[in-house]
Amino acid sequence: MLNKLKTDDGWQQGQIVELEIASLSDTGDGVGRVEGRVVFVPDSVPGDRLMVRLTQVKRQFARGAIAEIIVAGGDRIRPQCIVADKCGGCQWQHIDYGYQHQAKQGLVKEALTRIGQFSDPPVDLLLPNTRSLGYRNKVSYPLGISATGNVKAGYYQKSSHKIVNLNQCPVQDERLNPLLSGIKIDIQQAGWSIYNERTHRGLLRHLCLRIGERTGEILVTLVATSAKLPELENYAQQWLNDYPGLVGVCLNINPHKTNRIFADETQLVAGQPYLYEKFSGLTLQLGADTFFQVNTTATEALLEVILKQLNLSGMERAIDAYCGIGTLTLPLARHLEQIDGIEVQPEAIEQAQTNAQLNQIENANFHVGKVETILPKLEINPDLVILDPPRQGCHASVLNALLESLPQHIVYVSCKPSTLARDLKILCQSGTYRLVRVQPADFFPQTAHVEAVSFLEHQ
Repeated sequence: MLNKLKTDDGWQQGQIVELEIASLSDTGDGVGRVEGRVVFVPDSVPGDRLMVRLTQVKRQFARGAIAEIIVAGGDRIRPQCIVADKCGGCQWQHIDYGYQHQAKQGLVKEALTRIGQFSDPPVDLLLPNTRSLGYRNKVSYPLGISATGNVKAGYYQKSSHKIVNLNQCPVQDERLNPLLSGIKIDIQQAGWSIYNERTHRGLLRHLCLRIGERTGEILVTLVATSAKLPELENYAQQWLNDYPGLVGVCLNINPHKTNRIFADETQLVAGQPYLYEKFSGLTLQLGADTFFQVNTTATEALLEVILKQLNLSGMERAIDAYCGIGTLTLPLARHLEQIDGIEVQPEAIEQAQTNAQLNQIENANFHVGKVETILPKLEINPDLVILDPPRQGCHASVLNALLESLPQHIVYVSCKPSTLARDLKILCQSGTYRLVRVQPADFFPQTAHVEAVSFLEHQ
C-alpha cells in the first residue's frame, strides 16, 4: 500500500483534525502539529487555524488538505492568478510576498543549523527582488486535450498529471502571454495530434517559450515525437510575422518514453535558432534548450553581491565548476587573470565558447566532463573556486579535491538549502574553511524555491 490508512494510535486517512499552521516547509507546505505529530498542509499560511482532512498517515507525520479555514493567518492574501488553487506552477501565491522573504531566509538558516550543524550561521536578509510576478524568461508547457476536444497548455495540477489550461500566466514575462494563447489556437487549427503519455501516441508534447528580458527577443520551440507536422514551416513564418520580438521557431525531436522535456536533436524551422540577451554588460546567445537562470534580474543582482564580497584585484586565477554556458564565468573573467570553467554537457561548453568569442573574452578556458573527474586533473592552483552544482549538490570527490588543493576562497551557489548545508558542513567541519557569509536570493517568487550564495575562506 502506498499510504498507511491507519496507525497504531488510531490516526487514519480521511480523519478531520483541527490545527494551527506554525511554519512553512522547504516543499512549500504549511506545517502544524496535533498530539505531537507533524502535519503537512498545502495551500496554508502560518497563523491559519484550520480543519484538515488527513490524506496520508504515517507513524511520524501526516499530510492533509484544508477542509475549512477557521481563522485565516495575517499573511494570507488573494492570489493574483485565478487558477492558483489548482495549478502546480506556484505554491505561495496565497502568501504575502513580504512573508515569503522571511520564510525563505528561515529555510536557509534552518538547514544550515539543523543539517550543517552551524550554531549561528551568518545568513543575510533575502536579497530583494524588484518583481514578484512576470519574472520568468523561460516556460515549458505540456500539451493535452480537454474534455471538449480542444488543445490545452499549462502546468500540471498539484499532485497530478492533469493539465490546468492557461491562456496567460502572471509569473511568466507578460510579453509571452500572446504567444501562449495564440499558438495554442494555431495548433488546434493545424490538426497536429497531441502526445498521450499513457499510450505514447501522438506528436506534440510541449510548447516552450523563451525571451531575452533586456532585448525582447523571443524563441518558440515545439517539442514533438517526430518532425512530421504538416505545414509547420508556414505556421512558423506566420508567427514570425505576427508576434513582435519573435526571432526564431525551433522543433525539438523527443520520441523517448521519458519525462525529460528536451531530447538531443533540435531543428530550426524558421528565423534563427537562438536569441540574444544582455547580462551584466555582456551579450549572451541563448538556444532553445540552453540552461540560463529563469530570473535574469535576480541572477545579475546575485552576481553583483559576489563581486562586491570578493573585491577582486584582477590577479586571481579561478575555477568555475558546473559552469554551464558561462553565466558566472564570463562576467567574472573581466575581473580575473584567468578562469577555467568545467561542465559535463558538451553543448553548454560550445555555447560558453561562442559567448566568450562574442564578447571578446580571451582569459576564460572551458573543459568538458564531470567536475569530480576534471577538477583533480587541472594543473591549476586557484585562488578562487566557484561551485554552482545541481540540486543534489557536490559529489564527495569534488569536496575532497577542494580540501586537498585549498583555494583561499570558495563561492558556493545553491538552489537547495539541504544539500548546501550538507556540503558546507564537510568543508568547514575540520576548521579548514570558515563560513563568512550566506546571501539568500529569491529567483523564484511565489514558490518555495530559494537560491543562496555562500562565501568560505581558508583559515
